[in-house]
Amino acid sequence: MSADRAATDKRTDILVAEIGSTITKVNAFTLTPHPQLLAHGEKPTTVPEGDVTIGLQAALTDLATRQGKKGPNQSEAYRDVPMWASSSAAGGLRMTVHGLVYEMTARAAREAALGAGAIIHLVTAGKLTTGELRQIKEINPNIILLTGGVEHGDKKTVIHNARLLAGLGLSVPVIYGGNSAARQEVRRAFNGTSQRLSLVKNVYPRLDELNVEPARRVIQQVFEEHIIVAPGMHRISQIVTGRIMPTPGAVMEAAKLLAGEIGDLMVVDMGGATTDVHSVTEGSEEIARILVAPEPTAKRTVEGDLGLFISAANVIELIGKDMLVKELGFAINGLPQSPIPGSQQEKEFTLRLAREIVSVAVRRHVGRIKHLYGPTGRITIAEGKDLSQVKWIIGTGGFLPRQPEGSTILGEVRAKASGKGLLPPACDKILSDKDYIMSSAGDLAEKYPAEALALLKQSLGL
Repeated sequence: MSADRAATDKRTDILVAEIGSTITKVNAFTLTPHPQLLAHGEKPTTVPEGDVTIGLQAALTDLATRQGKKGPNQSEAYRDVPMWASSSAAGGLRMTVHGLVYEMTARAAREAALGAGAIIHLVTAGKLTTGELRQIKEINPNIILLTGGVEHGDKKTVIHNARLLAGLGLSVPVIYGGNSAARQEVRRAFNGTSQRLSLVKNVYPRLDELNVEPARRVIQQVFEEHIIVAPGMHRISQIVTGRIMPTPGAVMEAAKLLAGEIGDLMVVDMGGATTDVHSVTEGSEEIARILVAPEPTAKRTVEGDLGLFISAANVIELIGKDMLVKELGFAINGLPQSPIPGSQQEKEFTLRLAREIVSVAVRRHVGRIKHLYGPTGRITIAEGKDLSQVKWIIGTGGFLPRQPEGSTILGEVRAKASGKGLLPPACDKILSDKDYIMSSAGDLAEKYPAEALALLKQSLGL
């Protein structure tokens, strides 16, 4: 047997699909002996057709064509190749959150939910009221997060709330991430009900410490079960052999893996419907001393009104239609026509939207300095995420990394580093996920961290 044939026989191949709101793509990788992207296929997501597997099969056929595979049913060429996936096509889990102090509860819920596939519909603080219980039943959540009390602090409120939630008769998974001293009573409250109870570490063990990762992991597990609600997703298991992650969670896993190698970073993931900003950084000691509330090392914000296709009308409104027409020099009626720009005018239009999206999304993600005035004079505080120590800005998504102007658009974030926003400094490096594999790498990271990191570095040109 030749050396080349022997190497091929020992090769480990895997497919990773990403079923997005507008585009479905499938990446083909070899993981051994050397991690490498072999090819990718992509087609529009087929939610409007009522079955997302149609788009996935079309993307597989596109992949087969690019790899030169022949036959009447090209996608059958991958029958024996394992496939993993991430998806955002089903929308987020409806989540309600119930705690002791509103600001602490809301912050913990937001950080646990983002990246884990959940959308918060209700946050309550203190003992649940009759009206709030009625709201919970009307929302009919997919998941409930119950918190309350720092370690060895108040436990009466959370036990009271557990009993009321258990009495609603909902078949809804419940996560308890509150004072550990109340765990036994909370468990008893849900004994004999149809609700699955998951006990995780306290999301707020101390006033100055936020610990959302354990809760986030459970939310991701529930998301995997919920994902079948997208049209045709109940059939996805016939094609996908591995787990299905929420796409934002997969990108976050890739960002954390990469940050461990190259240092503090920010990722802008721009899609057709939403734009996510991920950052992995501790921030500076100077800002930490004046920070009014703790921030997690890894943070994500999602902007559901900022996208290049489905949400384009919102972005046009932010810029102003008359201003946009004046800048571009042509009418924009009927734009955008598809998720992938075709003509030069469509490209110019999409680039202008992308510039606005990056600016607004990063501004919403980043923290800021505030000056308060009281009897003792001016007090300087910091609120939100401190990105002043970020070394790298990374662009991913289906559009931005493929454009020569993409790095310039991302670089404009640095130009606005002056002022009160805790933005990255102007010495940052700009990277583009040219192979568009961050979510795929995040999907692979748990089982194949070294290979996922190697693939990321190749795509980013590191």
